[in-house]
Amino acid sequence: MIQASQADGYRQLLSGRFPFAAFRIDHEVMVSSIVVQYTGLLRTSDYDLWIRLRELLKAQRLDPDRTIVVDLLQEGPDHEDGQVISEEGRVYRFTLYYDQAAEHGARSARLGRWTDITDSWQRGSLATRTADAFAWMSSPQSLN
Repeated sequence: MIQASQADGYRQLLSGRFPFAAFRIDHEVMVSSIVVQYTGLLRTSDYDLWIRLRELLKAQRLDPDRTIVVDLLQEGPDHEDGQVISEEGRVYRFTLYYDQAAEHGARSARLGRWTDITDSWQRGSLATRTADAFAWMSSPQSLN
């Protein structure tokens, strides 16, 4: 566990100094750094994957600046599985398909298996991380 101020912790996390650890962003909310890092990347990254994911989420009527990324994990040579929480508190699981071997393969990524799991996420493998993400989502830090 890393104790850090919100700004310092976020900068350190994105710099890679504390990859994938759980850390305290304030005195109340403990959240996986994956959630903080991936949500930050969704909102600000210039990498093709994150730019394309923003476009795809907008097409699903989700605001990338208000969406929390619970996970995005490479599951094969042509896809990544992800989970997000919308501003309204809906939880979605999806598969992002693209040619990972191509230089700009992510530019043509497409969503598949877009599933609303709002009523069932508590029974999934990401239940703890999702619950922590909900707590973090209600904190002012999630909007920075």
